[in-house]
Amino acid sequence: MNIFYLKPKIFTGEKMIEIDGSIGYGQLLRTSISLSCLTLKPVKIFNIRKGRPKPGLMSQHLTGVKVAGEFCNAEIKGLKLYSTEVEFSPKSFNVYDRKIDIGSAGQTSLLLQTLTPLMIFSDKEVSLEVVGGTAGLGAPTVQFLQHVTFPLLSKLGVRQPEVEIVKEGFYPRGGGVVKIKFFPVKKLKAVSLVDRGEVKKIKGISVAGSLPKSIAERQATSAKEILEEKGYEVEIESKSVSTFSPGTSITLWAECENSVLGADNIGERGVPAERIGGDCAKDLIRSIESKAALDKFMADQLLPFIALAEGRSKIKVEEITEHCMTNMKVCERMLGVKFVVDETERIIEVDGVGFVNKNFR
Repeated sequence: MNIFYLKPKIFTGEKMIEIDGSIGYGQLLRTSISLSCLTLKPVKIFNIRKGRPKPGLMSQHLTGVKVAGEFCNAEIKGLKLYSTEVEFSPKSFNVYDRKIDIGSAGQTSLLLQTLTPLMIFSDKEVSLEVVGGTAGLGAPTVQFLQHVTFPLLSKLGVRQPEVEIVKEGFYPRGGGVVKIKFFPVKKLKAVSLVDRGEVKKIKGISVAGSLPKSIAERQATSAKEILEEKGYEVEIESKSVSTFSPGTSITLWAECENSVLGADNIGERGVPAERIGGDCAKDLIRSIESKAALDKFMADQLLPFIALAEGRSKIKVEEITEHCMTNMKVCERMLGVKFVVDETERIIEVDGVGFVNKNFR
């Protein structure tokens, strides 16, 4: 077993934690801002999304930092579109109900990755209405959060947020509307997510936005056939909805005895619906056959929460990705925890800080 050390190094300055954002892309930014809000530690992130086709803050990143800042009365420098450096100095912490318009097809799910830790450590129930994209390139669908991320968070003692997808939104116009109600928790409990257990059932939803329902059905049928060939019981809903821009998505999740595994995909111009659905099914099968309790997308998403939890958590992941390693390092710097990684077994362990919601009623 060994502990990962990443380069370029993430280091703590005398007063402000400084983080090189060139290796973790948007996930590094989201985790840094979330933990800064909760701990009230100032942070400076530079080289934000360096190496991406469009470096710096995109709409969903900009909105996430801005709203998080409003929830903790932060002084923010560098808050503008495509900015590659942000200084974030929180002063206090108070979240409240509000409507958030990303203003484009910026992904709702990525915004919520920034805000979810804040919402669950609030002093009351909080409702958000978010306008933006509900499925897009490089981001989980909102259905992935609803059926994979949030159920897994409930294993740490979080009451599962209530999600209502009022309207789907696809690139380039977005315009999706998602309402979410969060419930506060006093502290998170440690988890052991190593053995996923038997796969009980696979479920999914295939969406066609401003396109014939037959496209959604073709995505679903292709996925279902591939999964059923492996002997799984499968139930996939297909639907056609009105959207500002045409598009499709498919989200699949495997309900297991001890965990949930997920996969998603979005339609591409010129790519048959059968391939979109089939590729999504193959991704899920790879996750299932890895024997891990967490798919490769959930691994880095869960890290901040187990670092905040009380006690020692142990998780087995499908793949230790660069995002995963980077997120570990950010959590270590922001919270003072130390992750231990068994590369061969793909097991990650950490003693959480036992972060307490002092305003919990």
